[in-house]
Amino acid sequence: MNRVVTRLCFVRHGETDWNAGKRIQGQIDIPLSAQGHAQARATGNALVDEGFAAIYSSDLMRARQTAEATAHLTPHFAQVPVQLLPGLRERHYGIFQGLTYEEAHERYPDDYARHHAREPHFAPAGGESLLDLAARLAETCAGVLARHPGKTVLLFTHGGVLDILYRQATGMALETPRNFAIPNCAINWIEVDHDCWSLLSWAERDHLDGARDEI
Repeated sequence: MNRVVTRLCFVRHGETDWNAGKRIQGQIDIPLSAQGHAQARATGNALVDEGFAAIYSSDLMRARQTAEATAHLTPHFAQVPVQLLPGLRERHYGIFQGLTYEEAHERYPDDYARHHAREPHFAPAGGESLLDLAARLAETCAGVLARHPGKTVLLFTHGGVLDILYRQATGMALETPRNFAIPNCAINWIEVDHDCWSLLSWAERDHLDGARDEI
């Protein structure tokens, strides 16, 4: 069988004021802070020599702003515009959205305990479970891979999404506590050979003057 290796470069959006305040954003549409805009420009400079066949972004503002600031600094932007992909949105955290982690714990102690324990089937009221999110991302990534076999693709997304993708590439179970970083505007490379995912590098952030991982 001929190898068809596709390289996926995932970037978490730049910092927002809610990241700095440890407030749960989920699918609430929050813009980048001044620090987030600076991080996005730095990411563009770090990726300037990469040749991307396509650029995708979550349609939430913080990811879209990061993608646009990054793409404008690459020579491929005119030929490879940013395409919005709602499937790359952050997990919907239901009743936790808009609260700080401390507030969520205080107001909904039982639900927050299940969330913190990473129960795969648990969904905060109005939100998604880890299994729901993983299924959404599997469908979204399958579409990207089908459209760009053997190419290099740049994708801008969110911390909860990257948590799932890391586990997909390493075989880590959904319920296992996270022991890897997901900083704002870090660069993460995954290789897909047919249905086999592997991690090339994770949380590259030498291009950043500090980056937040608020969890």
